[in-house]
Amino acid sequence: MALIVEDGTGMATAESFISVAGADTRQANLGNTNWATITTAEKEQALRRATQYMEQAYRERWAGLRVNSTQALSWPRVGVVVDGYSVLSTSVPAAIANACSDLAFKAAAGDLNADLARGVVREKIDVLETEYDRASPQHVRYRSIDMLLAPYLEGAAGMARLVRV
Repeated sequence: MALIVEDGTGMATAESFISVAGADTRQANLGNTNWATITTAEKEQALRRATQYMEQAYRERWAGLRVNSTQALSWPRVGVVVDGYSVLSTSVPAAIANACSDLAFKAAAGDLNADLARGVVREKIDVLETEYDRASPQHVRYRSIDMLLAPYLEGAAGMARLVRV
């Protein structure tokens, strides 16, 4: 099934913020040659997983509002201002598309939403023992993605939006 890419109209069937061709260009420009070794179908699957991750991780933190209530994805949006300039409500910003591509590159190599496990400090087999790191994060954070998306987000991770009525 062909990948359905959001075109800025708020499509009800969109599956990705960027096309395979767009992701190919981005990954080639970044020198990520492993991306070129996977099939188009695998790239489409990775882009769907990356978009799904973005929807789950950032949905409550995006600035502005969705263009319409029937759109499948969180972008396009209205009322978003970055660096003092309004973001067009008929587009998916390049940073959003690039983050999707970068996450797809990671998704092609493994699960973006892996089950949580404690960090191991020390492990014992027979006379060896395991000690878990109590301070280790319980999930993987993609810092480069967080920084790329920061201008398009409100608040910080773990914070909820306050709405006064």
